[in-house]
Amino acid sequence: MLTKYKAKHIVMLELILLLIFSSALIKQGLDKEASMYTSMQDSEKAFIKWVSFDVSKKAMDRAYNYDIDTKDKEVHLNWIELLAYLGAKYGGDFSRYKEKHMEDIAEKLTSKEETIESLTDGMKYYDYYYEAYSAVLGGMVGEYQIEVADESSPTGKRWEEKYGLKAFLPIAKFYPYSHYDDFGVSRSYGYKRRHLGHDMMGQVGTPIIAVESGYVEALGWNQYGGWRIGIRSFDKKRYYYYAHLRQNFPYNKSLEEGSVVQAGDVMGYLGRTGYSSKENANNIRTPHLHFGMQLIFDESQKESVNEIWIDCYDLVLFLYKNRCETVKDPETKEYHRVYQFLDPAAEEYIKHQIYKYDDEEIDIHIYD
Repeated sequence: MLTKYKAKHIVMLELILLLIFSSALIKQGLDKEASMYTSMQDSEKAFIKWVSFDVSKKAMDRAYNYDIDTKDKEVHLNWIELLAYLGAKYGGDFSRYKEKHMEDIAEKLTSKEETIESLTDGMKYYDYYYEAYSAVLGGMVGEYQIEVADESSPTGKRWEEKYGLKAFLPIAKFYPYSHYDDFGVSRSYGYKRRHLGHDMMGQVGTPIIAVESGYVEALGWNQYGGWRIGIRSFDKKRYYYYAHLRQNFPYNKSLEEGSVVQAGDVMGYLGRTGYSSKENANNIRTPHLHFGMQLIFDESQKESVNEIWIDCYDLVLFLYKNRCETVKDPETKEYHRVYQFLDPAAEEYIKHQIYKYDDEEIDIHIYD
């Protein structure tokens, strides 16, 4: 009798513990969902503090094609708006993506049956997804100028104005590499942590390409990343991190902090440096590029425990369509792009830097 009594109470205790544990998991899930969907606030500022970029390559390809195909049409479809609409519809889970869903939206918009404003009116979390996806993709599509091959020209090239993808794969054209989705896997050097980037295995010396135009914010040695370059986008929303660069000759010699790079420029060379407090050490077993993207909605998120790093695997798959061809200078041993590129965003930034001044400081006053 006593045994049955004890067994009954043990079962009841286990059920209570299971209920408490389940409640904790549910609360954790709800808290995560809330942080995902809302711009959480502190006492003074409101900004996005967590993003999971789960947009598939297939969805990006389709949205991008709609954007390009309708560029000069009466209704120009914005690829980020299309993706944000579906992000809100799927709760960010693009494993639910179907081509028909995007086709239906595009048809409603191009036929003028709906506008993006009417489609998303009252749509919960659309604004969040639009801001989050704009932070990831905002500098990647637009107008630019680029050299193209032209046998009739004395230089063998001519300039063209284009609209389209102006972001590049970080590995130069014709160089082999391999990769898989390794975001979030464990790392143990220094301390136990998650891998917050995307590794692209390749040959030592492979030219590393600037994905987007921006300026050099960090350059030098880091014991985790070895020789590394950090590029900030001009809108300051994205920080691109390129790590484990080549021993002895890690980057283009002209680069320094503050240098402006155009999308597609050769910045450095693939290697295996890092995992050492001693500079120039080759402690990475497999040569590879660690490529990462950090989103920054407020400067307090930079260099803090609140950093937002995203999974770049599908983004890298998407960027494969735009690879930069390079050539080696036999004298300097540097690699450079074959076809030059001009990004209006870079030109505007450079112009602003040249003519930036404090009129009070130089005793000039401008009146309306």
